[in-house]
Amino acid sequence: MVSPLPPVYETNRLVPQRGFADLVVGERFPLPSRTLGDANFAAFQAVSLDNHPIHYDAEYCRALGHPGPLAHGLQVLCFTAAGAGTFPHAVGESLVGMIEVRARILKSAYPGDTLYPCLEISELKPQRTTGVVTMRATVDNQRGERVLDGEHVYLLKL
Repeated sequence: MVSPLPPVYETNRLVPQRGFADLVVGERFPLPSRTLGDANFAAFQAVSLDNHPIHYDAEYCRALGHPGPLAHGLQVLCFTAAGAGTFPHAVGESLVGMIEVRARILKSAYPGDTLYPCLEISELKPQRTTGVVTMRATVDNQRGERVLDGEHVYLLKL
């Protein structure tokens, strides 16, 4: 495949580019761990406009029996963004885009929790001119408890 990108980009790739046929079910793409802090909560609140006190008012949360504000489920899902890891760099220009996302929130995440997200290829479906990559998206906390379980689905050119 001839890249439309400038040569300087080719020499600065994070990982070698691979095509759909080079991907393997079970291949893992770990993402950077994140320790939730006030800045994470404030940034998500600013982007989402969610103003429910369960996500930002520590006293309100303690009155309800929580140790602190709960991270919004969509905030936890954000930590599974493939662009934080190497998957989109590995598939390069063959990536058309994300076509589906699903997630189940299994446990609450609080300030101070460290989250460990990972993507793992669970299914590869070749089509005529494209291929569909399904990836299991998981987030575990510092105690090894599963906080989120979901899927990302991507469309790639063959």
